[in-house]
Amino acid sequence: MKKFLTAEWLDLIMANYEVDPALLASRVPAGTSLDLHEGRCFVSLVGFMFLDTRVLDFLVPFHVNFEEVNLRFYVKRETDDEIRRGVVFVKEIVPKAAIAMIARTLYGEPYERWRMSHLRDALHVGYSWEKGNCSNSVSVESGKNLGVPADGSHEEFIIEHYWGYTKRGEKRTDEYKVEHPKWELFEAGNPHIDVDFGCTYGNEFEFLNNQKPYSVVLAKGSEIAVYKGKTINL
Repeated sequence: MKKFLTAEWLDLIMANYEVDPALLASRVPAGTSLDLHEGRCFVSLVGFMFLDTRVLDFLVPFHVNFEEVNLRFYVKRETDDEIRRGVVFVKEIVPKAAIAMIARTLYGEPYERWRMSHLRDALHVGYSWEKGNCSNSVSVESGKNLGVPADGSHEEFIIEHYWGYTKRGEKRTDEYKVEHPKWELFEAGNPHIDVDFGCTYGNEFEFLNNQKPYSVVLAKGSEIAVYKGKTINL
């Protein structure tokens, strides 16, 4: 497979909410099924930095370093050789109009452009995004290094998904591979989540405004590679 995009994904805040699987049923791409952990279904609000971004090994001026916040859930696809654990995005938010337009037009990914900013220092990691009257932010205090999560743990489930799936129709799914080493985790102290889920992600997610996250994870991140995908027609 050919690498399409390389970058660094750093300082990933992941706020994870347990939800009814029925909430996501209509969004599950053909050929995949919801991936549960110990019978629980999760959506994750993820904020991180996209750094040193290169498309086909080329730097794109003014589109190298930027924030991204997404809402995602977890699926799996069984092939003859393996079970591929992946993610599906409800919405991906970036501050660059060109990135959002290309991702929507060429790849069917649910990208939008919002005004964004970040906070990253020795003690804090935070992200904010706003459009119109809708303002959101998420932040944590960075604590001690917890290392790589244990096999089979909730934290491993959240960070160890290496495939992406995009629903392009009732019988068409696009699949792509994401490659990165296992990420170290840090304590995520005093999480502050001020997000209008209904305004940002649709009325069906508004109930998350009043729901405490099941967990909040802070991952160091790493260099990543996204490989050119393929279409699965069923």
